[in-house]
This record gives sequence, structure tokens and C-alpha cells, in this order.
Amino acid sequence: MVREMHAESGTPSHSNAAEPPFWNPPDEVIRLRGVRVHNLQNIDLDLPRDRLTVITGPSGSGKSSLAFDTLFAEGQRQYIETLSAYARQFLHQLERPDVDLIEGLQPTIAIDQRAGSHNPRSTVATVTEIHDYLRLLMARVGEVFCYRCGAPIRQQTPEQIADELLALGEGAKLILLAPLVRGRKGKHTEVFEAIRKAGFVRARVDGTVYDLEAVPELAPRRNHTIEAVVDRLIIRQNLRPRLMESLHLTLRHGEGLVAVVNLTPGMPSDAAWLENRFSTEYACPECRLSYDEIEPRTFSFNSPYGACPACDGLGVVLPADVSNATAGPDTADASVCSACGGARLRPEARNVRLAGRAIHEITALAVDDARRFFGELRFSDAQAPVAAPLVREIAARLEFIEHVGLPYLTLDRPADTLSGGELQRIRLATSIGSGLVGVCYILDEPSIGLHPRDNQRLIEALRRLQQQGNSVFVVEHDEAMMREADHLIDVGPGAGKHGGRIVAQGTPAELCRRPESITGKYLSGELSIPVPRERRKTDPKRAIIIEGATAHNLKDITVSFPLSAFVCVTGVSGSGKSSLVQDTLARAVARRLGGGGPKPAPHTRLRGVNQIDKLVEIDQSPIGRTPRSNPATYTGVFDEVRRVFATTREARLRGYRSGRFSFNIKGGRCEACQGQGVQKIEMSFLPDLYVTCAECRGTRFNRATLEVRYRGLSIAEVLDLRVDEAVGFFENFPSIRRRLASLQEVGLGYLALGQASTTLSGGEAQRIKLATELGRVDTGKTLYVLDEPTTGLHFDDVRKLLGVLGRLVDLGNTVVVIEHQLDVVKSADWVIDLGPDGGQAGGYLVAAGTPEQIAGLEDNATGRYLRPLLAETASGVLAGDSG
Repeated sequence: MVREMHAESGTPSHSNAAEPPFWNPPDEVIRLRGVRVHNLQNIDLDLPRDRLTVITGPSGSGKSSLAFDTLFAEGQRQYIETLSAYARQFLHQLERPDVDLIEGLQPTIAIDQRAGSHNPRSTVATVTEIHDYLRLLMARVGEVFCYRCGAPIRQQTPEQIADELLALGEGAKLILLAPLVRGRKGKHTEVFEAIRKAGFVRARVDGTVYDLEAVPELAPRRNHTIEAVVDRLIIRQNLRPRLMESLHLTLRHGEGLVAVVNLTPGMPSDAAWLENRFSTEYACPECRLSYDEIEPRTFSFNSPYGACPACDGLGVVLPADVSNATAGPDTADASVCSACGGARLRPEARNVRLAGRAIHEITALAVDDARRFFGELRFSDAQAPVAAPLVREIAARLEFIEHVGLPYLTLDRPADTLSGGELQRIRLATSIGSGLVGVCYILDEPSIGLHPRDNQRLIEALRRLQQQGNSVFVVEHDEAMMREADHLIDVGPGAGKHGGRIVAQGTPAELCRRPESITGKYLSGELSIPVPRERRKTDPKRAIIIEGATAHNLKDITVSFPLSAFVCVTGVSGSGKSSLVQDTLARAVARRLGGGGPKPAPHTRLRGVNQIDKLVEIDQSPIGRTPRSNPATYTGVFDEVRRVFATTREARLRGYRSGRFSFNIKGGRCEACQGQGVQKIEMSFLPDLYVTCAECRGTRFNRATLEVRYRGLSIAEVLDLRVDEAVGFFENFPSIRRRLASLQEVGLGYLALGQASTTLSGGEAQRIKLATELGRVDTGKTLYVLDEPTTGLHFDDVRKLLGVLGRLVDLGNTVVVIEHQLDVVKSADWVIDLGPDGGQAGGYLVAAGTPEQIAGLEDNATGRYLRPLLAETASGVLAGDSG
């Protein structure tokens, strides 16, 4: 192909002019030329189509820039450009990637970890569309029962009623009754007069049939039931015309209701007669309570036709000062709605049953239990044509959810309580079920939160997606996923400006032979994270002990967390790790230390907290929700830097204080862009355009502020420094250097001090929080709780992280991590393994001990995968409550 030449040099404008010699691209490729998105170094790349491709490399090397900000952004842009200008103005459009050429790109779908909805009404069933199919199934074949008296309610045509009565067999005796009064006090003389005027000669009063002339006087203070006797019949051939005429007459006088008393053929006349009630309307034949027609919307807690009126379909009643728009079912002060018992639906919907279960009882099932329930359903010949396709769709979606490693989730689990990895796999299951072909799927670390035992299921799900005729690109660090890839791309070699290049690409075996690929070195075994030579000794007397933990699926377990140790909590997905560590341990310790916070999950006792004086929870939530927040502001470095600028000679002469050097307040910031550095221009049917502020040229500060310099740099130029550069620049300021060195230790030296928090991954945000704690003065009695700290980390970054966590423990602190990454597990001093499975099959303390002791368990899932990584296996397992 012809490439653009630089006028000055006459050389090609692309840094990677030749393809790596070890890989010959196939004919069907996605061709990228001159990619310069973020830190990508003007790269050229050919990506195979209809294959499983894994993109890996160190944190910050440019993987997401290639996958999401280039491939996905361009694919979305190309699709949106096919729409009308009118339609485009209603769609959010990503910025066009900085690239010379992209050819052969299919329509793209991104399945990432970002929360799709904070709506408390969204559940696993609604996200996967299972709830939509289930609502339709309940409306079409569900059995309706009266919520007041429990009587069955069936809406039938006169023809259907006649068919059912004729099916009783020849010789059956029938009495057709028109219900007129049901359980009301009075003499009801006007009712008997109406029966007489209608031409009927008999009535049934309180269960006894009388001639109208012989009806006894009724006690006015007693409840009475009165029915007109319309016809008495014996089933014979050619009876249908008379039966239909009598039914129409009975239904007219009974206002859509008919009571039928019958005697089965062959039974003596003094035998007990059977009674049935039929209705051509949705009304209870017993208490005459009327129903609206049962429709799919009847079962929707998002519709006023189905939602419980007491709680508006939330299932909980919120305090008066809490807005329903922002608070969900897990709000700390919310209480279960007494009207619906948390079912979220009107009583009419709660009393429609399918195989004996109401819709809220079906959605309360875990995915694997729901699969069995729908697999055992049987329908009549009349119901099957309607029900079978719906059940087939529901069962397929349940199967896909199970295949991506989430069989333990209940269908009514709120979507906003799912982890990023769980939500991503739910979306993956939905995508597999859609059956789309010729699509480019892009996923961001789908293995997050998965135990090694469940990894193969996930890989098979991705294979299934690829074998449908799709291209699948996965940003991933998991070794098993890399080894299963058709094509592996290593981005690097470092992070930030030291990355952004294609180090190597090819099959996993080919990468192992590339000496310049650090990923290849770890895959080949040339590099590895070593097993600690000696583990820290734990003292049973120095521990925090949680007794009687019963949160969610925990089975009344007692767990001991050794102090001054690196403790790793493991177990298959859904086994109860987060319930134990985050919902019970962390909350209970926070309350005991006087920190307040959410109410701890149920437990009977907490011991040993007096041996620590501080709790630090480090999760993956963003460090800020606006671009104004950045690593410098979060860690406190920016406060110190502003003080440094305020002490310069120029600042003192001008009377500037530290507040002058903030882009968040008036005085020093650029007022044209309010300190944002960019200005937004709405382009209607085109993507919103963000242009660099013409006044400050993107620096965020006004001219007078920028005139103050420290060591030749303005405050804006300091914010553009990478952490690695800033360490040396502020070497004479111990407080600044200490905080920056902590960022370096956790592998974030490539970040710019002023990088917007909204551009940081969850793993980067978590490590910034960890670095912030590292930079503080430590007491040596702190409990650190981390949830999967290796998220987003390359092998080499995991090695650095383990060094940081080890340093915290060496100072006397306790580190508790929830983790599946085996290099972390093998490096722990103590392992607490929950299981043996997920959901209701989990929640037991399976084992606790050193990694060697866990590996010695033959039937332990974690031990089975640990065993090959440990040089020798210890004996003497401390077994727990196996259930």
C-alpha cells in the first residue's frame, strides 16, 4: 500500500513500518495504520478476524487505548455514521481515534466492567432479558389464584366451559347455577323477586335447592349465599346446543360467573355432588373479586400496573428523607416492605403461579436451580405452542450464564450489587445468546473474580462466541486465557511514554521465543514470581476472630484472621468471600473502632479487635467522579506542591497564597474554561467537540499564575510531569518525595500527576489508594483489607505489588486480600478457603492454613491449582467446617 511520507525527511510516517517477521497475517485482517491514540507510538498492526485474540502487556502500556479507544471507538463511529443526522443527535458518540487508516473492521460491541446502570430496579433477570420472557410466560400459561381467598381463577369462553362439562362423560348430571348473592347479610326478598321475574322456578340458598314458593324466610343478621337454578341436565349425545344456550343464560344473570354442581356417571344419587365455578372474566368465583386482565406488564415492578403500590416496586420502604431515585434495596436504613414482603409486586401478580411458584419465587432461585426448574416444566397440548419457545429462550440464557461461571447468582440479584467482573460476564452471556454473526467483540479482563476452576468455562464461552463467526479481542493478564488464544499481542515494553509499541505478536508459543517480550518470558518460565523462602509465623492468640457469620450464603462459620500476617481469602466464585471479609469483618471492625459506616452483616461475636488501632479498606471505586480529581489531588501531593509554589520569591512578591495555584477556585484558574483546560462545543448530530481552551491553551491556569515558576517549570508543567520525573524534581521535599515514591512502588510511575481520575482503570484507582496509605506515617497496628488488588496487573506488576504488601506486613500490619491470582495465594502466610462451591452450595469454611497445607488437600479446588506452583507440599492441614 502507498504510505504518506514526511515532507521533511522523506521517510514513512509510521514507526513500525515492517510487520514483525515471526507472524504472517492471514488474508482476513483488520488493518490499522498510524495509530497514535494516547500513548500508542504511531503503530501499524494487522489483526486476524474471526479469531480469539488476547492483548496483554504491563499496566499503562496502551492495551485499552488499542482495544477500546481505537477499535471500539472507530467501529461505533462507523456504525453511527450510517444513521440519519436526526438519529445521531440522540446518541452518545466517542471521540474519533487519532489514526491514519483502519480497514476491515466489523461492527463492534464492547463488554467492559463499567456499571451499566445504578438503577436499583435492575436485576440479573432484567439485564439478561430473562424477566421479559418470564413475564410473558406467566401471563400466558400461569395459573391465577385469588389473593384474598386463594380460589383458582380461570378466564374461559362459554365454548371452553361447555367442552369441560361434556368431558365429564355421558350420564353425568349437572345443575347450572347463576351466583347472585355471596356471603351477604339480609332477607334478600328483592333477589328472589328478580329470580321469579327472570322466569326461574328454583334457587339454591346456602347450599340447599328450594322451589321459589318454598324458600324459608332468611335470618337478616346471617350471611347468605343465593344462586338461581337455570337448568338441570344429563349429559347425552347432541346436548351441546341446549347446554350452550343454558350457559349463555346463566353467565348473563351471573355477570360472567357460573357455578356447576355435578354428579359423576355411575354414582348413586345420594353421593356427594361436586361443585366447580367458571368465569368468562378475571373475577374470583368465590368472593367475586374482580381482576384486570393478566398481561406481561402485570409482572413488571417497573410498571404501575405491576409494582407494589406501597414501595413503588423497590421491595423496601425508604426513610422519608431518602430519595427513591438514588437509593436502592441495599440502602442501610431501608426496611423490607410489609405489603409485598420484598417481592416488589402487586398481590394480583404474586398469586399467579407456574408449577406452584409465583414469579418472585422463581426469580429468587439461583441460576443452576432455575435451570432445573424450567427443565422439569411440562405443558398441556394447548399450552405447549405458546410456552415451549419462551422456556427455550429462558433456558438458553440460563445456560450461558452458567457457562461464564455465574451459576450461584440469583435472578433477582440487583445489578448494582454485582462486581465489575460479574456484570461483564452477565453481558457476555447476553451477547452469546443474541446469536449475532460477523461482529467484533471487545472485552476487558473477563476473568476478574473467577477462580481458576471456572476459567475453562469462561474460555469455552469466548470460543463459542468466536465460533459463531465473530472476532473476539480480550484485554487480559490471566495466564490460562493467554495460552488458549489464537493470537497474542504484547504491548509495551513499559508504561506511559515507555510503552505504546507492539513488542511481539503471534501464537503463545511464538511469544515464548521472543526475548524482548517480558510476557513471553513469564509464559516460558524464564521469569516467575518466586515462592517465599520463609513464611511469617502466625500466633493463634494474636488474631481477629469472627464467630457465627451468616451473611448471604455463609453457614454460621467461625473464622480466625491471624494478625501481623499476609492473609489471603480464596474460594470459587460465589463461595462467600466478599460476604465474610467486606460485609462482616470490615464493617464489624469499623464499628468497633468507632468509625461508623454500614451495619455489619449478621454474626454472633467479634474478638481480637483491641490488638489493632486502624482499619483501611482499599477497593476499586474511582478516586473521583470528575476530571478535576487526579493522582496529585487524591494523594495530597498537590497541596504540598502548591505550598512550594507559594513560597517562591515571585509568588511572595505578588502576594499569592497556595490557593492561587488551584484550578478549582477563582483567582488562579482560567475563567474562560473554569479550570477545565477544554471547552465543550455541542455539534448536534456529530460527537460533542472538546477544543483546547484558546485563553489558557489547555493549561487550566491564567497567565499571571503561570508566570510563577519553580526550578523553571510552571504549576501546569508540573502537573504534566510523570510520577517518575516528579520524584527527582521534588527530591528536596521529603513529604512530596515520600508520597511519589509510594506511587512508584505500586507500579504507577508512568502516570502524570494531573491525569484525570475518570481516565484511570479500577486497578489503577486501587493502587493509588494503596500508595496514599503507604505514604502516611504508620503505627504498625493497621488492618488493610483489599478486594482483588491484582485486577489489571501484568505478571511483573503483581511481583511489585507483592513487594509493597510484604513491606506493610513487615512493619507489623495485617493485610487481608480477597484474591484468585495464584501467585498472590502462594505468597500468602495464611490462606482461608471458602466453598466448596458457589451460592447455596458454598458458604462453608473448607480449610485454613499455609499454602502448602492447602495444596496438600486432595479434594480442594484451590489446592489442586496451587500444587504445581509449590516446590513441596506440607502436611497437617487445618481443616475447617466442610459442611
